[in-house]
Amino acid sequence: MEPTTTTPASGVTASFEPLRRAVREAGLLAPRPAYYVLKFATNTALLAGAWTVFFLLGDSWFQLLTAVLLAFAYGQTGLLGHDLGHSQVVPGRRATEVLGLVHGNLLLGFSYGWWMNHHGRHHSHPNHLELDPDILRRVVAFSPEQARRSRGVRAFVIRHQAGLFFPLLTLEAFGLRIASAVAIRRGAVRRPGTEALLMAVHLAAYNAALFLTLPFGLALAFFAVHQGLFGVYLGCVFAPNHKGMPVRDSGEEPGWLARQVLTSRNIRSSRPHDFFYGGLNYQIEHHLFPTMPRPNLRRCRPLTMAYCAEVGLPYHEVSATRSYAEVLRHLRLIGGSAVPDLGRPSPAAP
Repeated sequence: MEPTTTTPASGVTASFEPLRRAVREAGLLAPRPAYYVLKFATNTALLAGAWTVFFLLGDSWFQLLTAVLLAFAYGQTGLLGHDLGHSQVVPGRRATEVLGLVHGNLLLGFSYGWWMNHHGRHHSHPNHLELDPDILRRVVAFSPEQARRSRGVRAFVIRHQAGLFFPLLTLEAFGLRIASAVAIRRGAVRRPGTEALLMAVHLAAYNAALFLTLPFGLALAFFAVHQGLFGVYLGCVFAPNHKGMPVRDSGEEPGWLARQVLTSRNIRSSRPHDFFYGGLNYQIEHHLFPTMPRPNLRRCRPLTMAYCAEVGLPYHEVSATRSYAEVLRHLRLIGGSAVPDLGRPSPAAP
């Protein structure tokens, strides 16, 4: 049986307003300044501490352990940048943009402006085969139709996409930077000059730190471990959110509530999960209320679950281990749905 490519119709007509009203009355959309002051302080300490260890350790292969620590610190910084992009942290567009440019362009070497546009479109059309940029920019396939249409190298990747999933994640950081550079060059961001300058400063400082502190071979190894694991961390955080959930293409769009709930997957969570995933383990709540401060998502979950049960809308929540198993199973099913001669032109219809 082929995996579904259409969002189920269940609950499509359910109104979002009762849930939104309950969440607002519970105060869950209110800012959490104290939380974010502490979060920024601890994350700055994590980043500074990792780089301090790097410079103190110097020429040592133990630096590869520092690369692992720094990959985690970069991931946590990216999750803070995500919160900034959703206006969860500070009031005012100007302050949000400044902090976003610092976290995205300067500290990580990504374009904050590109990500804002890209991620905003994803939230509007999650898992839409033609409108969700998180689907459009991937080399893997999300529907049997995509798999059958693929040719060449992409066809090979799709047929083996389940096995290649984690190896491909090691390239995620590079892909994001390439997409950022292309967007800046095309002028697709509000401040291309500022963004390019901040990314150049990041690139120069990062490479100077590596190649002036470490021998060439060790510097290359550090770079590969750091950037590769950074990509894996990002992928492990974001992949369970929607992959393996129903996708859709043309046709009538379901309402906001159904569109977000049916295409999202929650991870059954503890406090350590909240820290590791940056709140994105509550993906359903995050998609329904993208401006909700991260620490409020846990409290929003029971309200959302209860309302979905009331209106008969499926609420999908599994363990972290199960979420990755579902993602890999879906990728395997899609890859296996391709015709055996994938990569060669299809015979002409009679």
